[in-house]
Amino acid sequence: MEQENSGVQSGHLGERSFEKAVGYGNRRVQNWRAERKLKPWRDAAKAEQAAVKANADFYYRKAVAENSQLASNPVSRLWQKRKLQKQYAAAYRAAGKTAQAGKTAEAAAKAAKKTAQESKRTVLFLKRHWKGALMVGGIGLLLVMLLGSLQSCSSMFGGGVSNIMASSYLSEDSDMLAAEEAYCAKEDELREYLDTYEATHDYDEYHFDLDEIEHDPYVLISILSALHEGVFTIDQVQGDLQTLFDKQYILTETVTTETRYRTETRTDSEGNTYTVRVPYTWTICTVTLENFDLSHVPVYMMGEEQLSLYATYMSTLGNRPDLFPSSGYVNKYIENPPTAWEVPAEYFSDERFATLITEAEKYLGYPYVWGGSSPSTSFDCSGFVSYVLTNSGLCNTGRLGAQGLYNISTPVSDPQPGDLVFFVGTYDTSGVSHVGIYVGDGMMLHCGDPIQYSNLNTSYWQSHFYAYGRPPYS
Repeated sequence: MEQENSGVQSGHLGERSFEKAVGYGNRRVQNWRAERKLKPWRDAAKAEQAAVKANADFYYRKAVAENSQLASNPVSRLWQKRKLQKQYAAAYRAAGKTAQAGKTAEAAAKAAKKTAQESKRTVLFLKRHWKGALMVGGIGLLLVMLLGSLQSCSSMFGGGVSNIMASSYLSEDSDMLAAEEAYCAKEDELREYLDTYEATHDYDEYHFDLDEIEHDPYVLISILSALHEGVFTIDQVQGDLQTLFDKQYILTETVTTETRYRTETRTDSEGNTYTVRVPYTWTICTVTLENFDLSHVPVYMMGEEQLSLYATYMSTLGNRPDLFPSSGYVNKYIENPPTAWEVPAEYFSDERFATLITEAEKYLGYPYVWGGSSPSTSFDCSGFVSYVLTNSGLCNTGRLGAQGLYNISTPVSDPQPGDLVFFVGTYDTSGVSHVGIYVGDGMMLHCGDPIQYSNLNTSYWQSHFYAYGRPPYS
């Protein structure tokens, strides 16, 4: 809001300038002697700042030379130059604290390299999303022309472009579609292998326990984009596709044997018949396929930074809802997002509940990320509740699973806003499988997909309901 109201603020500053004049003059006289002592140091600091700026300008010109598309785009020029200056200056200051000149140069070089990489990302974004960029850029440039003297305007504009780019798929459509096609081909091969299993194997008996073979394309492309810092080609991700496939689908084939007996009728040398029990080996093949769910895989193969990127891409679907329009995520994230619900005002008279729900509502709309437990990575159900309880200062749980949260809670039969509600059987696991925050009137706030309010009186939640519990609030 401060940036958006910069024009109003400047007016208020003008009105108050006379009132401040006398006090400012007095302080100026009082500070004069101190300024004289500090002048040599300030002169040196100004010289250092000028050197940093000159070096940043050099690396910027180098980035433009290596990425000619930037030279013809005023939006990119403004954004990249300021970004590079900030990164170079930050690296310089950080290195200066160590008092090691060699590390200063190394840190600055890393900053320049990172910014050059982001320059390429900007070019790719503008090329592949030129309609949206043109609209955003046109509005931004109009603001720059009208309010060019206001630093807050360019800051607001730069943040908007960077946020759009950071949450967008930047790979070529052909590469993203090829990656999805290649993954589907692996699934088709697995499906055919299982469909023809009895015809291609020679066992006496078969038992099958098979999960569905399926994945969501946005999950796949978000994972690949996070692993490759936003941009990938189909050739670069062939190994990743196989790794993801092997982690998602766990195929187990177990062969056991039994010694069985059958009765045979035989004839002796005198023509008499008799029966005998004859042993034979019976082979039994049990085939199980576990679909671990592709969306559960990222937490096991990504660090926090990559997991944060994955969550960002999922929250926006890479700003490409048109890429896979039949995906269920398009419906629940874009076309029919969760409906809002207002907590009754009288419930906020409970200070503890008000504190809890104020913290929890900060994350409405965040995507469900298996294993996520912070705003940077987004959350799963127990990660969300654990974080809210701890970060609100009401109950330091640390990171607990749904069963762990149930274990530390006291069961209650008359739930109050701020209690927890627990469920079983929402996915294939033993014990408590899901948890939410009860907010009264048969409603809960929980990390579904995305974080949202839900009615507990639906048939689904009633069929999985387990208990209410009260955390050990401090």
